[in-house]
Amino acid sequence: MFTTSTHMLKDTKQPAKEISFDALVPAEMAVKAAETGVKKTALDTLRMFLLAVLAGAFIAMGAIFATTVSAGGSVLPYGVSRLLAGVAFTLGLILVVVSGSELFTGNNLIVIAFANRRITLGALLRNWGVVYLGNFVGAVLTAFLMFLTRQYTFGGGSVGLAALNIGEAKTSLVFTQALVLGIFCNALVCMAVWMCFSARSTIDKILAIVPPIAAFVAAGFEHSIANMYFIPVAMFIKQMGTPAFFEAINKTPAEFPHLTWSNLLLVNLLPVTIGNIIGGVMMVGLMYWFIYLSKAKKAAATTETAQRIAAATARPDVPAPVFFVSREPPVRSLEVPLQATSGRSDEATSSSRLH
Repeated sequence: MFTTSTHMLKDTKQPAKEISFDALVPAEMAVKAAETGVKKTALDTLRMFLLAVLAGAFIAMGAIFATTVSAGGSVLPYGVSRLLAGVAFTLGLILVVVSGSELFTGNNLIVIAFANRRITLGALLRNWGVVYLGNFVGAVLTAFLMFLTRQYTFGGGSVGLAALNIGEAKTSLVFTQALVLGIFCNALVCMAVWMCFSARSTIDKILAIVPPIAAFVAAGFEHSIANMYFIPVAMFIKQMGTPAFFEAINKTPAEFPHLTWSNLLLVNLLPVTIGNIIGGVMMVGLMYWFIYLSKAKKAAATTETAQRIAAATARPDVPAPVFFVSREPPVRSLEVPLQATSGRSDEATSSSRLH
């Protein structure tokens, strides 16, 4: 009376999915980088732009931290001061990567998806253009708001003096110097982003970011998006700083002649941006694509072709693909169709009977 069907006694629990906590190996990182590039280019323009504005502001936050740490750095050995500034600046990329915002220099790795034929050239350039503009807006807006805080007067004006010296140095570079410094910079930035593709946790990402980013700042390399904060904030201080501030640092605005908008755009951002693209695209993105994905894609295409051939030959109703055409002339068949032969035989028999 109280029977239980056998199917109800079966254990309905499914085996738990195994989760690996090991870091991804480079070949897996390359696949993940290509997938990430596809997702980034699929964003609508408004969201892409807003995420880029956030990234520009985040990089500016790292620059603010680095400038503050550099204030009064003359009392420390040069290398120690640069190291402290570099470690402080890593805040910017940590915020960008962990929060998921859009940074132009890191997005140079989208070229992996393009090289793998997952996105079009138009989609790639659209992302770079929108993100670069958004980064500029976010960084310059943060620079202006930071000027309004009068933080440059802190430490007896030492913070503002550090900002002025940084901006003046960056707008005094010659084209080739800025270009090469930009190449090395984004090679390190993209290596930091590349290593983040291996990460399984937030801590993994932070540990992957700190060494290369601290290294590029300490070495004095040029980052186009960071310079969208460093130079404008120095220009705001030069043009609108209070007389009391310049008196405190014993300087005049005329002592910083290179801090102009034209120098920002032409002397710094133009060569540095070109250098950043070369460093990120050529030295990291395309290099890893060639090593890990170019041959894999060819192998996948070969396997797919072989599978199609096997499937076609296995079905008699589907002709197998022909890969060459014989140059020999066709051989005429000597066989006579059965119906035609039998027809002629009947005619011959009838004729013989009449005669």
